[in-house]
Amino acid sequence: MNKEAIFSILLLFFSFFCLDATGCGKDEPGAWLHIDRGLSVGKFKVEERGSSDPEITVIKVSPESFSLVLLCASELKEKNMTVKQWCQKYNLIGGINAGMFQEDYKSNVGFMKNFFHINNPRISPLYKSLLAFNPLVEGKPYFRIFDTDENNAEEIIRSYGTVVQNLRLIKRPAENRWNKRQDKKWCEAALAEDKAGNALFIYCNKPYSMHEFNTLLLDLPLDVVCAQHLEGGSLASLYFSYGGVTIEYMGGCTTDFAGKVSKRSYWAIPNVLGFKKR
Repeated sequence: MNKEAIFSILLLFFSFFCLDATGCGKDEPGAWLHIDRGLSVGKFKVEERGSSDPEITVIKVSPESFSLVLLCASELKEKNMTVKQWCQKYNLIGGINAGMFQEDYKSNVGFMKNFFHINNPRISPLYKSLLAFNPLVEGKPYFRIFDTDENNAEEIIRSYGTVVQNLRLIKRPAENRWNKRQDKKWCEAALAEDKAGNALFIYCNKPYSMHEFNTLLLDLPLDVVCAQHLEGGSLASLYFSYGGVTIEYMGGCTTDFAGKVSKRSYWAIPNVLGFKKR
């Protein structure tokens, strides 16, 4: 039996028996599967739902061991592709939506740049979260999520090669910014930063309001300090393949105001946030 087959069996064991956050694996506490130095996968169920089905999947990435990558169809002269297609073509270990996009199916809703390529030059006053990596200034962290009402956006843009502006979910330090009065619910793709400075690629395969989702993240053993919304519903996507472990969520569900769940086919997207080993 080869190593990949053995690893797949171990992952299956993990999926069925280690979802109650009771401490599987000696390298990571709780529901974490340690895959490589600086890389872990966690699956968490929502206790109040009383379901054994894992509902929130988290890929924890250390920016010191892995490089974050932004892929833009506008920069690479590519057609839109699924997250899996983007990752496979550009040899990324994992990827997720980089953010919501505009009606041109290319431009991010908020500011987006990747070094000399400007996908969207406009800093939106509505989106209070800035993802930044590839520092251009010595001493800056490899990866950071900034709050624009606490930090100067122009200075961040000057200090980092890659900057992506998105809708804020959780403000630093660990403050839920969404009102409880929200009827609309959807599956969620999100990016968070934990207390140790790790990037958390997050996918929730059950529909929640934004306030509910934020509450879940803050209640889980993730040490989330801030987070931003990447995409929801049918467009929300997550792909990961490394060390014999493959995780694939592409497309999701939304609920209308009557509570009816709807599903659509998978989507090709223009901008993907991913990572590869340094």
